[in-house]
Amino acid sequence: MRTFGSQSKGERLERLRDLPLWDGERLRNVHPVLPDLRDPNAERPTLREFLCADDGRRPPQPLRSLDPRTTWTRRAASGLRVTWLGHSTALIEIDGYRVLTDPVWGQRASPFRLIGPKRFQPVPVSLRQIPSVDAVVISHDHYDHLDYPTIRALAKSDVPFITSLGVGAHLEAWGIAPERITELVWWQRHRLPGTGLSVTAAPSQHFSGRGLKDRNMTLWSSMVIEGERHRVFFSGDTGLTTEYETIRDRLGPFDLTMLEVGAFHPSWGDIHLGPENALKAHRMLGGGVLMPVHWGTFALSTHDWDQPVETLLEQADPAHTHLLLPRLGEAVEPSERRPAQAWWRESRAVASAPMSGDVQAEDVAEDERMSSQLPWPLD
Repeated sequence: MRTFGSQSKGERLERLRDLPLWDGERLRNVHPVLPDLRDPNAERPTLREFLCADDGRRPPQPLRSLDPRTTWTRRAASGLRVTWLGHSTALIEIDGYRVLTDPVWGQRASPFRLIGPKRFQPVPVSLRQIPSVDAVVISHDHYDHLDYPTIRALAKSDVPFITSLGVGAHLEAWGIAPERITELVWWQRHRLPGTGLSVTAAPSQHFSGRGLKDRNMTLWSSMVIEGERHRVFFSGDTGLTTEYETIRDRLGPFDLTMLEVGAFHPSWGDIHLGPENALKAHRMLGGGVLMPVHWGTFALSTHDWDQPVETLLEQADPAHTHLLLPRLGEAVEPSERRPAQAWWRESRAVASAPMSGDVQAEDVAEDERMSSQLPWPLD
């Protein structure tokens, strides 16, 4: 079960124990949680409810995507361009450099090959078709952000990894040389040698772990990616926190804000934003261009697959928020301020049979047994 990763030891563990978030046994969120984020009366969905998904949790057919490779051969006119590749995976081209965020090409957000949340949307291009990148940024160690088969493939390259403290133990266990790994704590900045590119870890309100025995033994972070002229904020996974105001003051302003909007539920509203709180977070971060991520690929909660982006489109105030809603695989420049279009509705307009679930009813008991080794919720 190498997909579970490895736990921190030695100097890495000592660094974790030195953090203000360390409670003597593991990390925890210490910033006061805003009231009413989590509904104490809302019951978490059972694993059986989660596994036996209804048709609303996935589109009736795969979403139409674009091939960005021709666009990637040309430099971004503005110096900043982003290509959403699904969920929280994006290729950011910033002032002549390329950064890949939370790369997930695997078929499941799970340690198991045959069970667990299966992607309903393929990646627009294969990992081998991605141009050479200057850095891979990984926010935290959950399966939908840190993907074993993808990391194993990237181990064959020489790309450097920048991630949260503790995640390096997983990377090393999967074949990434230690000298290629930089682990950051909040407010720590790393400048890639010989470049004008830097990455700074910043606070988030979340948790970590890939199994029941390593809960909160690695740090979770948002990330600020900075070139010589542009800055991008990437939320990773997080609940709403007033620390966004501090991030704005210390690391902003941002030319692009990428915030997670999917996999929310009233019972875990303190660790995921959801669309309404993403809009609040965006205001705290200074407004401007908002690109939603963490949707359109995996069914990781019980809401309809398109509810996050539909709510964003309905509630965004144009005076403070310009929504950047690219198709999967569409390379776009935030400075162009393109009008938002509900392109995902095409999948509902085409009559076709609903996609079948990836777990059959007779397999649910076995799925529940094996999934009992995982934290809940999964991300």
